[in-house]
Amino acid sequence: MTAPTLSAIRPDPAWRELREQVRGFLADELAAKRFEPGIDGWLTGWSDEFSRALAKHGWVGMTIPREYGGHGRSHFERFVVTEELLVAGAPVAAHWIADRQVAPSLLRHGTEEQKKELLPAIAAAECTFAIGMSEPDSGSDLASVRTRAVPVDGGWLLNGTKVWTSGAHHADKILVLARTSGNHGDRHHGLSQLIVDLAAPGVEVSPILSLDGGHHFNEVVFTDCFVPAEDLLGSEGQGWKQVTEELGFERSGPERFLSAALLVRLLIEHVARGVISPEPELGRFLARLHGLHQMSLSVAAALDRGEKADAAAAMVKMLGTATEGDLVEFADYLAGTVPGPLRDAVAWATVQRPGFTLRGGTNEVLAGVIARGLGLR
Repeated sequence: MTAPTLSAIRPDPAWRELREQVRGFLADELAAKRFEPGIDGWLTGWSDEFSRALAKHGWVGMTIPREYGGHGRSHFERFVVTEELLVAGAPVAAHWIADRQVAPSLLRHGTEEQKKELLPAIAAAECTFAIGMSEPDSGSDLASVRTRAVPVDGGWLLNGTKVWTSGAHHADKILVLARTSGNHGDRHHGLSQLIVDLAAPGVEVSPILSLDGGHHFNEVVFTDCFVPAEDLLGSEGQGWKQVTEELGFERSGPERFLSAALLVRLLIEHVARGVISPEPELGRFLARLHGLHQMSLSVAAALDRGEKADAAAAMVKMLGTATEGDLVEFADYLAGTVPGPLRDAVAWATVQRPGFTLRGGTNEVLAGVIARGLGLR
């Protein structure tokens, strides 16, 4: 693994026009009360209707080539749209995982039949995905996979359990990491990815409720679930390599430092109205976010060039989620006990905060990824 060459990116004037278009759309949606701004909208805000409205504007499947039903646009343009959706606290969870992770994986590893079937549906926000990686009693050890798929006539028989699976109670399909050969102790060898229909026989989805009663996590149990041979993604036994590539897309995006961006907007509005006094620390947070914006944009450039960005993406994720956590604590201090949108947003962010540094890999895991990328281990 090698660290990509990252450099400062000069904004294209066309991005400003795109940004204004997205802002105009979001303002109209807010005025029509078609969504309520929230924290972590990319994870917890599931709205098929909202995602399909975005798709009609060409803002889902932006980097999918036109021949597969996408829009053939750059990672930079997708980055601009993503930032605006996050800052607005829009409910974009329905299409997020399919667009962010599954589509790039299909483009790299999918068969022509898989691409033609799934990519146009993803770009239209008509096919939604969950990701089946984490397992019970495994903590952050992603390679500790016990879910197993054994070859049978015409495909695979899948058995096992996945946990902390966001959106599985809504999604159409789930991309499952399973052992297809070798033993549990083989770690990174013998793993494969399977595309599984969540409505298939042998699939049971059960809710995992948050402390506040919210439901976006799930346990997914597979019991003798038949998966057709054509639903193997990529090569048998290459699942670990594919998953680590996929995590580069998951870890590098602006959602890794803008999940709580609604707090920044509300804080600035409160300062402008004189509700709370200006604090130098708020300026420091804006500076940190600007730096993360530039880092994340540089990773988008590397991805646009077709380069691997594992280590750089891990850096963005580690620094970004730490900033988010600090921001929640700072906003809590400034908001005080005065009821209103800021206090409500702080309460919501406080509930979500523990997950910031856990999802997509803990800081300890990320430190290892960064060390390998820099040739230190």
